Amino acid sequence: MKSIRIEKGSDNIVHLILDNPNASANVMDGDFTDSLREVVKQLQGEEYRGIILRSAKSTFFAGGDLNGLYAAKREDANEFFRECQALKADLRWLETQGKPVVAAINGAALGGGWELALSCHHRIALDDRKVKIGLPEVTLGLLPGGGGCVRMPRLLGLQNALPYLLEGKQVNPQQALDAGLIHQLASNPEELIDHARAFVIANSESEEPTLQPWDQPGYRMPGGDPRNPKNAQLLAAAPAMLIQKTKGCYPAPEAILSVAVEGAQVDFETATRIESRYFVELACGQVAKNMIGTFWFGLNAIKAGASLPESVRNMKAAPVKKIGVLGAGMMGAGIAYACASKGVEVVLKDVSMAAAEKGKAYTQKSLQKRLDRGRMDQSQMDAVLDRIQPTDSAAALEGCELVIEAVFEERKLKARVTEETEAVLADDALFASNTSTLPITGLAEASRRPPQFIGLHFFSPAEKMPLVEIICGEQTSEETLGRAYAFVLQIGKTPIVVNDSRGFFTSRVFGCFTNEGIAMLGEGVNPATIENAAAQAGFPVGPLAVSDEVSLTLMSKIRQQTIADLEVEGKAAPSHPADKVIDHMLELGRAGKAAGGGFYSYPEGGPKHLWQGLAKEFPQGEQPPFDDVRERLLFAMAVETLRCYEEQVLRSVREANIGSIFGIGFPPWTGGALQYVNQYGPAEFAARARELTSRYGERFHPPALLRQLEESGQQLTDK
Repeated sequence: MKSIRIEKGSDNIVHLILDNPNASANVMDGDFTDSLREVVKQLQGEEYRGIILRSAKSTFFAGGDLNGLYAAKREDANEFFRECQALKADLRWLETQGKPVVAAINGAALGGGWELALSCHHRIALDDRKVKIGLPEVTLGLLPGGGGCVRMPRLLGLQNALPYLLEGKQVNPQQALDAGLIHQLASNPEELIDHARAFVIANSESEEPTLQPWDQPGYRMPGGDPRNPKNAQLLAAAPAMLIQKTKGCYPAPEAILSVAVEGAQVDFETATRIESRYFVELACGQVAKNMIGTFWFGLNAIKAGASLPESVRNMKAAPVKKIGVLGAGMMGAGIAYACASKGVEVVLKDVSMAAAEKGKAYTQKSLQKRLDRGRMDQSQMDAVLDRIQPTDSAAALEGCELVIEAVFEERKLKARVTEETEAVLADDALFASNTSTLPITGLAEASRRPPQFIGLHFFSPAEKMPLVEIICGEQTSEETLGRAYAFVLQIGKTPIVVNDSRGFFTSRVFGCFTNEGIAMLGEGVNPATIENAAAQAGFPVGPLAVSDEVSLTLMSKIRQQTIADLEVEGKAAPSHPADKVIDHMLELGRAGKAAGGGFYSYPEGGPKHLWQGLAKEFPQGEQPPFDDVRERLLFAMAVETLRCYEEQVLRSVREANIGSIFGIGFPPWTGGALQYVNQYGPAEFAARARELTSRYGERFHPPALLRQLEESGQQLTDK
């Protein structure tokens, strides 16, 4: 047996030791399913007191074999279904063979690992922070296909099980104990096995077989089955609530709800068949492949340093202990919070102590909310705050290994703070600009050491947003990139690396989203249609709403800075149909949320709503097809991403996909902006782009790269 070792002690207890020889974690791959089948055959002919499942790895069991799931094809669906059913039959044997079975959970038990534990009669977990329990399959476009959708409702009841199934909720050992997911905690590995042995010994002496709650006579599902009036009331509204949340873009939550409800009304074996059918359908579907490709394979590659040059890929950069942040506004304050919460000392500088103290107060206010909700204690809060030193003096930056400039998007101001700061920094310190649009090569002209100058573009709110866009200027050294990359990982963010360009990647493509929505308003498209089309496409916020958040004033300033810079270079600035709409809104004094109103009104004490004056200022004409409105938003971003990749601003497909989702809200179901092109089909995408070009403008014209893919029949992949 490749993945499971069988050991039997002198007490006649069988230990099934999970130990995948080909990986650092146990996974539910072909070797495991074959090994489990052999275990079942062997134990069927043996006498034993009970069974303990334990792991030889640092984790208990990582979950399903995503390589196999990613490769699953619709033409293989029947065979895939049979394999699912065969695995479930072996898991079912574990819980029905009559002898006590214990899961000794020493590390993370997620996905298939938790489903394996659920098939045991007794579950004990090591009381350690590295132990996480849950079913995260929905986050990859899948459902728990190893019995999780069947056992969880039978264990907890429908209402209590749904958050774990629909949201991928994960819990620590104490939370799992409180919720009834596990039965015991152990303080160390030895105690874990002792507790497991004690349960087997205590329950093996009974003449009655050891059974799961749902296999015992008279079992009733906690909270009742779907016909219970309380459940029926909830379930009547649940599909509509789910569609409101997913907008129909994510099939997995709908499938999970169906399996849980249908499975709760039939016998166990029938329920597992229902689960397998839905699971196979999802695994063979495009959305799961999009999400697995980006959120698993792409993200893991980035974390492993695939974005780095070979020379620094394996560089062991020392953790950064102290940084400086220039500018204590919302962005600078957020960066300070993000770094201090990860143990980094922060010098937060602004032009006055009052402004710097205000920036630190942002962290205090945020931490107070966590304290009030019981998510941290006072000592933890104090420790984070103690790491932030507000100042109005550049001299206080001495000793910082990295300084991040987060002042206004004004070239002269950035140059001034660069010169002032570098005067007090050590020779090996790095200087980074948080600019969202200004080319790093140009900003580095103010630096005494351009090789150590780099862009670190955080997204607002910086303490919450997971992405940091790293921008290399023409003179940025590979060592500087390696150190900056390591720092981004150190503070728990996901880095993508791009080459220098105006707007880089994220700002450039994000601007296409907001501009397209604003342009449609100027064309007479109903503003509610624009916002609803964005929601139906899977965007978290509509283009008009997000423009209000960004502020039309800032958008106008960025445009004016671009015009000025291009004039110096002797180039004409590009224009966009959205420009005149923005200018008109600014003339009306409606610059956005911070200014009291923009495309939306913000009544005190009430929810925001689209400004009624839009109908007068931008009269509506004949409305375009809804699909055009929706796809204009998607295509505007995807076509511009193709251009960024073609121009080598983007270095890889994975970074385009991760960056578009984590940084600028491209719909996650697509797998990212370039994967959206792949799943649409490059030829079909090019044809649709030409159609949109003929109707709405040259900005949709297929770039040369897309035409090459169209002719070759290839897709966008990393080599």
